[in-house]
Amino acid sequence: MRLDFLKMQGLGNDFLVFDAPQPARPSLDSNKLRALADRHTGIGFDQALMLEAPREAHSRVFYRVFNSDGSEVEQCGNGARCVAALMYARRPELGREMTMESTGGVVHARVREDGMVSVDMGIPNFEPRSLPMEAHGAASPAEMPVYSLEIDGANIEFGAVSMGNPHVVLRVPDVKSAPVERFGPTIERHRIFAKRTNVGFMQIVDRNRIKLRVHERGVGETQACGTGACAAVAFGVKRDLLDSEVSVDLPGGSAIVSWSGPGRHIWLTGPATMVFTGSIDI
Repeated sequence: MRLDFLKMQGLGNDFLVFDAPQPARPSLDSNKLRALADRHTGIGFDQALMLEAPREAHSRVFYRVFNSDGSEVEQCGNGARCVAALMYARRPELGREMTMESTGGVVHARVREDGMVSVDMGIPNFEPRSLPMEAHGAASPAEMPVYSLEIDGANIEFGAVSMGNPHVVLRVPDVKSAPVERFGPTIERHRIFAKRTNVGFMQIVDRNRIKLRVHERGVGETQACGTGACAAVAFGVKRDLLDSEVSVDLPGGSAIVSWSGPGRHIWLTGPATMVFTGSIDI
């Protein structure tokens, strides 16, 4: 089967984007996706975004998200921005504002005249069961400002929030020396996270700026993570450590996250760029 694709990136978070194969053609299983994700023998990507026909008449597209290990996940903020940029490029006459659907829910997006793309990532959910997360021996523990785990003899304190996908946020004094490789994989696969979790390491510079590195579930550390940026800002705003609009400096560039507090929708803004198009036999 020949697969026509686009390679896109947002803040260095890179994606394989393709239209879903027709029903009569073979599907892409996890083994094929892992092979395509290999940066030496395949195309290379953090996530694959498969575009399907919308389920609802008011929607522009339904997209599914697959990590480079072949696992399907609920949501991807930078991926959503890339899908929105592509939908606008394909049909600009339909307007710059659009509704899209995903496994993680409905996403509203806006392609700005300066080329930046903003997406409404929904309402951050701090209830442990939303991740889902088991803590303190309870399957449905009460929400707490911070939680703790003991890992390799170290007591790790963290915040937990669902952005349609699970996130843990750790405060660190300096992201450059943050123990991403040491703690990221261990926390991701800790038994209290039934579906594993993404792990963000956040350095607060001031109330309007943070630095962030993210170990993504099923991928490892990436150049940027949109939902991770939203999770970090939501955690910081809720604890009154950050203001409502925050610049998030990631290894691949900076995004803007806007959130006015609990019960409100959170917005992610940043660039989304097409890198190249191609086709590959699989």
